Amino acid sequence: MGSGGARSRADHRLRWLLGSSALSNLGDGIGKVAFPLLGASVTRDPVLIAGLSATSFLPWLLFALVSGALIDRVDRRRAVLLANAARAVIVGGLTVLVLLDSASIWLLYAVALVLGSVETIADSAAQALVPAVVDRDGLESANGKLQSVEIVGQTFLGGPLGSITFALFAALPFLLNTAGFVVAAILLVALRGHYRPTTTGPAPRLREQLGEGLRWVRTRPLMVRLVLIALGLALTSELAQALLVLYALQDLGLDEAAFGLFALVGGVGGLLGAAAAPRLSRVLPRRLVLVASVAACGLGFLGMGLVRDPITASLLFGLFAAAVVVVNVILGTLRHALVPEHLFGRVLGVWRTAVWGGIPIGALLGGLLARGIGTPGVFLVSGALQLALAAVVWWTMSRHGAEVDTLGAEPAAVPAESSEVES
Repeated sequence: MGSGGARSRADHRLRWLLGSSALSNLGDGIGKVAFPLLGASVTRDPVLIAGLSATSFLPWLLFALVSGALIDRVDRRRAVLLANAARAVIVGGLTVLVLLDSASIWLLYAVALVLGSVETIADSAAQALVPAVVDRDGLESANGKLQSVEIVGQTFLGGPLGSITFALFAALPFLLNTAGFVVAAILLVALRGHYRPTTTGPAPRLREQLGEGLRWVRTRPLMVRLVLIALGLALTSELAQALLVLYALQDLGLDEAAFGLFALVGGVGGLLGAAAAPRLSRVLPRRLVLVASVAACGLGFLGMGLVRDPITASLLFGLFAAAVVVVNVILGTLRHALVPEHLFGRVLGVWRTAVWGGIPIGALLGGLLARGIGTPGVFLVSGALQLALAAVVWWTMSRHGAEVDTLGAEPAAVPAESSEVES
């Protein structure tokens, strides 16, 4: 009876977290389409468009470590709530400027930088909440559900809403984006409980906390290799993904509204990937699913570089989206299973600094490549590099097969603020 009651409370808390995540991701999805469309209405320079995408991820390179350390010191629910409220204020200010016809590419760069900085808190704290609201055996399912609401919000609903509302009235998607963040913050009020990591004694200095997280990652070969895999996939895929709006508008001949429908197919693919990931991991070795999914990402982008038919291109984009979501579910589950709860924010900070910090580099390289070989050529290069990465992943994961397939050993409980590195 007690176990069932505990599971019911965990399910209830997960629902509130999923609801808030769904609304914030809906806002993100609307903004993800509206921002590049607004940028493309100001300039068609591929370097400036790719740079806008790069700028939105730059804060992960600059602030992810500090953000991770901070969320290991505060109540994580409150951190997400306040960050969503701040994002509502930022996007609300941009809405006013769009209404006044005062938006410029450099203003968008500034907003993307500030918004991305706040996102390092919101996203990291939300990820850190997952092990606190579900049991260990529910991690893969919870990660699949989080990926599902992210895909539904960002692509399945947010993408079409962003493009259609932008075509109707340029300020409308940003107004909806603001509303999404407001409601996401309100929903977290209902997530009862305290979500601050347990501490013993006075809190150490921030520098000591950062060092503890870095040392933990450095002494775990599997974690280092998982970070490098995620970095490789993020960098190689962002070469092309940063140019998706130009690929759709220029090479496929779509208009702004049709671009949202193109992204919608990617959302369907991602949703299928999120649903399939836990099932695939139950019937196949997790490392095999990981390798096959990275290879499928490469095949999707390679095909997009070869075709000019919008329907075929959208289906290939759906294949990429499904595969990359399976990769994300597996990597997220391994991260939640292997990292001790009190260190999660700092380890996630290390992960995001490396992985998401590589995204701006990939975006800028993609923009520079596009000037020389065209957008389809960038998709060919991106797909070929991801296929090569799949071979590297197969070789790397062969060293950690049992640990990956069984989610390793449960992290040992240690004092929350110990400065000793675990063995």
